[in-house]
Amino acid sequence: MPETTPRGLTRLAFGGDYNPEQWPESVWQEDVRLMREAGVTMVSVGIFSWALLEPSPGVYDFGWMDRLLALLHENGIRVDLGTPTVCPPVWFYRAHPEALPVTPEGVRHEFGSRAAICHSNVDYRAAAATITTKLAERYGDHPALAMWHVHNEYGVPVSACYCDSCAAHFRRWLESAYGTVDAVNEAWGTAFWGQRYTDFAQINPPRLTPTAVNPAQALDYKRFADATMRENFRMERDILHRLSPGVPVTTNFMTALSQCDSVDYWAWGREVDIVTNDHYLITDGRRTHVNLAMAADITRSVAQGAPWLLLEHSTSGVNWQPRNPAKAPGQMARNSLTHVARGSEGAMYFQWRQSRRGAEKFHSAMLPHGGTGTRVWREVVELGAALDSLSGVRGTRTQADVAMLWDWHSWWAQTLDWRPSEDHDARERADAFYEVLYDRHLTVDFAHPEADLSAYRLVVVPALYLMTEAAGRNLRRYVEGGGTLVVSYFSGIVDEHDAVHEGAYPGPLRDVLGLTIEEFSPLLQDQLVRITGPDGSELSGDVWTEFVVPRGAETVWTYEDGLVASHPAVTRHRLGEGTAWYVSTRLGAGGLDALLACAIEDAQVAPRVDLPRDVEVVRRSGESGTYLFAVNHTASDAKVPLEAPATELLTGERAAGRLEVPAGAVRVVRLDG
Repeated sequence: MPETTPRGLTRLAFGGDYNPEQWPESVWQEDVRLMREAGVTMVSVGIFSWALLEPSPGVYDFGWMDRLLALLHENGIRVDLGTPTVCPPVWFYRAHPEALPVTPEGVRHEFGSRAAICHSNVDYRAAAATITTKLAERYGDHPALAMWHVHNEYGVPVSACYCDSCAAHFRRWLESAYGTVDAVNEAWGTAFWGQRYTDFAQINPPRLTPTAVNPAQALDYKRFADATMRENFRMERDILHRLSPGVPVTTNFMTALSQCDSVDYWAWGREVDIVTNDHYLITDGRRTHVNLAMAADITRSVAQGAPWLLLEHSTSGVNWQPRNPAKAPGQMARNSLTHVARGSEGAMYFQWRQSRRGAEKFHSAMLPHGGTGTRVWREVVELGAALDSLSGVRGTRTQADVAMLWDWHSWWAQTLDWRPSEDHDARERADAFYEVLYDRHLTVDFAHPEADLSAYRLVVVPALYLMTEAAGRNLRRYVEGGGTLVVSYFSGIVDEHDAVHEGAYPGPLRDVLGLTIEEFSPLLQDQLVRITGPDGSELSGDVWTEFVVPRGAETVWTYEDGLVASHPAVTRHRLGEGTAWYVSTRLGAGGLDALLACAIEDAQVAPRVDLPRDVEVVRRSGESGTYLFAVNHTASDAKVPLEAPATELLTGERAAGRLEVPAGAVRVVRLDG
């Protein structure tokens, strides 16, 4: 069986993508010397190197890779070796232009970027299998090899192709999934608009149509595109497992909801030996460190709570957003150590040396254009030393307080055409609920709706438009067993085929919430409604309202105006040993905080110590002890209470009673006892 940690790595991973093919070999010696100075323990190589490894069909040049791996091994640097299948060479596309993906409008992409791949194309699959086999045969037992890195960021920038090869593959996929064309007709509701099929050969991908395409067909095509990429990953993984036994295989995810929306990471997490992730700050005016924490929590959850690895992030600014600010002094360390606090076994970057040419030449790197005299370089060296002092956290697990349900299939379904309001955004609700929990200093696990939830006192459902009957039964068991559930509007509406559940809304949630919904009443742009609580407190909602009819639930907040005036806005339902809350409008941060405060009290979640906003405290525990990470994102010094004496690992100082965390700094303690 392959290992679940990078082979031969005895410290936290620190390093980044290394692309020495962009430089003369005379630079390599300097690179390795500086890597050792910075404390680099592992680098990723070969990810975009297919054209160099196979410069013409069937002609291979491994000499430069041989020399590179030998140099890294001699200097004690482990290697995450990529299969370069994200970027086939130009000669491949000239021979097989049909391997370039086609848009729904019928336009074929051209060569000249990256990840322009039709994943159904048999010639691409054969070529990818061949280059993977050649690499595994040559380097499968290389002493520098720590793990294999298949492809790169599946789903970005293209996940689905709509060509004739994909159409044929889609039909085979449907036949395997459904068995008969009649079952497809039933699942897709093709009686509507006269879309009934009598043969699989009649079915095409959801290409450009005059108006809205069949939503169940579009949803299944998203599933098919994701499954097809996963087929190709498994093909390469299995080759590597066979020819390089014992060495773990991964591919780099992009779990942040702000960065990839085409991949079902619950499914992908079961396929890799080590979950790895790439994360980049989105500078859209949000508190970027909250998005970072959320991405790390999602990644850890996809790994089923096991340690994972941050395989890419940036030392400073990126280059692909409309505006790309530099990171502030100390921000790189805060970002990196937050990922470690939330379960990563290190911090790696794109990339080691900043490129002089190409589309990413303005993307920051560990070694900037300005060299070792720069602030970024000094911070890289400081962080390398800090990570070296934290080796004891390896193998420990992050402790969570609450769970949030998330399902990529539900997100896909909710984004299809002709929903009640384009202003309702599943990602926005997830971000909003997460931010309130973050500000209450609670660590969040994410969970699939059908997962075992018994470990959590509180479970939050920010947006679950698509819900299976099994998920509904799961949530009922959870509440009856003593759990506290909070559900936001437009959840439990359709089944796995985007068919509305029989009976009144919200389908499988009717009994657990103790209510039905007669009608949705989305609000117009900028329209607000007032809601009041039993104590006279007043909140406001926007985007969405509903005509809620209690069927055992009690009304806690009531609408004061709008079409739904006098109807329940927020309800609470006791069921078995637990409680289920429902909110039927979009609350802002203050309203969500008031709602979650009530639910937290019901759940008897242990209150966090009084901490300033934007000072996060996270724990990792295991055989080596309990570690507390305190990250201060503010401009003021902070004090974090300690329940036991501790040793601060970054400074070596002892702490008791309170831990001093300077402005913008990170402190990590190992608690005694």
